[in-house]
Amino acid sequence: MQLIRAFAVALTAVTAVSGLSLSTAQAAGEVVVYSARQEHLIKPLFDRFTEQTGIDVRYITDDAGPLLQRLRAEGRNTRADMLMTVDAGNLWQAAEWGVLASVESDLLRERVPQHLRDPDSRWFGLSVRARTIVYSTDRVDPSELSTYEALADPDWKGRVCLRTSKKVYNQSLVATMLSRHGEERTEQVVRGWVDNLATQPFSNDTSLMEAIIAGQCDVGIVNTYYFGRLQQRDGEDIPLKLFWPNQDAEGVHVNVSGAGITRHAGNPEGALRLLEWLADEEAQQMFGALNMEYPVAPEVSPDERVASWGDFQADTLNVSEAGRLQVPAVMLMDRAGYR
Repeated sequence: MQLIRAFAVALTAVTAVSGLSLSTAQAAGEVVVYSARQEHLIKPLFDRFTEQTGIDVRYITDDAGPLLQRLRAEGRNTRADMLMTVDAGNLWQAAEWGVLASVESDLLRERVPQHLRDPDSRWFGLSVRARTIVYSTDRVDPSELSTYEALADPDWKGRVCLRTSKKVYNQSLVATMLSRHGEERTEQVVRGWVDNLATQPFSNDTSLMEAIIAGQCDVGIVNTYYFGRLQQRDGEDIPLKLFWPNQDAEGVHVNVSGAGITRHAGNPEGALRLLEWLADEEAQQMFGALNMEYPVAPEVSPDERVASWGDFQADTLNVSEAGRLQVPAVMLMDRAGYR
């Protein structure tokens, strides 16, 4: 379907986006978003934005990889004003490929903590997902648990379940460990995880948790919102709980879903207005409720279900490290036999 851009007469203020000339005020008409987030997680946000601002949002959804390749191939001819995707690794890759513009926005710098945004302001986290330990309440005493690294200890032989290494979430976790511990120590840990596996890695976090419930294993590593979805489906009394690891060290591994303005955006001002709105309080609350994630803005309280899982200290290493070290992390996981 052909995308039609509508332009308004003028804007009362001009905000600078580097690499783009905004000396003449441009319209805040339609904003086109390439989104790796599913429609039911973004449409309510975009509808609310349009309701409040009068700016229409047109979106195209696909997996992150194809969207990044599409943006790269389209170059100056792209219709996309914004890229929205999950995992800092994907956002980092988009920035490295030069498809995102550096943004000057005091609002975004104030609302998005430094470790949850690109150091060069090419993308900003909009919601936080914690990747933490989940365990069987029937077979595990939480006092047995401590860190991600400790799951490599012999005590967990035949008791660990993992999701496949092919998923970017686990690649980012290992990349963060590489940044923290170096190659030798990280490889020792990953080999220990593999040695302790109770069964082959799973294709998704939900199957992993179902395996724990079924008694195939006792402990695993999952994104918290998958745990929330399982609670919604099966009830609050499922025999699983979340454990916050590394609380005496760097903290729980966190990642983001986020967005950036495309380098060749036709409507950069409208895109910036949308990006800033997504970081504001109402949108942050909606983000948490729609997918049971944590708001990126520290002053915004999480959804009631999310809050019920308890507080934790998060790792404040800049999430861009997940992208910078993604390739070495994948190579290390392959060497360690983690498939």
